[in-house]
Amino acid sequence: MLVHGLFDTPRVFERLERVLAGRRQPLLQPALPLRFGIAPIQISAQRLAGHIEAAFGVSEPIDILGFSMGGVIARTWIQLLGGHARTRRFLSLGSPQQGTLTAQPWPRLPLAGIADLKLGSALLRQLNADLTPLQGIDCCSYGTAFDLMVVPGWRGVLPVGPRRMLPVLTHQQLLRHPAALEPLVEDLLRP
Repeated sequence: MLVHGLFDTPRVFERLERVLAGRRQPLLQPALPLRFGIAPIQISAQRLAGHIEAAFGVSEPIDILGFSMGGVIARTWIQLLGGHARTRRFLSLGSPQQGTLTAQPWPRLPLAGIADLKLGSALLRQLNADLTPLQGIDCCSYGTAFDLMVVPGWRGVLPVGPRRMLPVLTHQQLLRHPAALEPLVEDLLRP
């Protein structure tokens, strides 16, 4: 399962797909209508749940990689909508799991999805208040210190699991540069 970010579509994963070369199937990449940040994260997580159930039923174990806002959407599904019961591995890539300064100036109305990514937002406080659903999941965070979407870059990590800062310069290079794709593919192919 690959979950895209705010201004992305599933096409953002094309290079990752090419590097995987069919070695990881089935690979679901739903197009979530994030509506430029108008849709709250929890609504997007409910939509993600619908895609997962339609593709995999209600109990098949899955691995999930969330990029940018997609990582927070995936985490919300895991922690608040019962996804923890079927998630084996969760990779968070360039996701503002602890908030980002770039979301600070944006008002909740009309940009609820972006406002959910503010430092100390109600959603992030709720997710961080109970980490129990993440305990049985193989979680790993990837980011770059130079990220201009997740500022500061060190805030783009889950509160559990290993963290790996990748040697790339931009947010988009997290899914385009070989130095980022190689460790991601290694983790995605791990049994």
